[in-house]
Amino acid sequence: MSSIKVAITIDSGTLERVDSLVAKKVFPNRSRAIQSAVAEKLARMERTRLASECAKLDPKFEKALAEEGLGQELDAWPEY
Repeated sequence: MSSIKVAITIDSGTLERVDSLVAKKVFPNRSRAIQSAVAEKLARMERTRLASECAKLDPKFEKALAEEGLGQELDAWPEY
């Protein structure tokens, strides 16, 4: 994946924390640290969205839907 250069504004306290991680060799440079933080935040937001969408589902309805017709199909399944 290609990288695109962007400029950001960041408060000095946060930048000091990023620089501390770079100094400890957790990240090779500021850019990688910020890339990692943004990617992690986006992934977390996507998981949160999935969880909120799943919370809208009715468990009883979903279970009934999953089990619909299952009794008939069990008789037709081969023995293992």
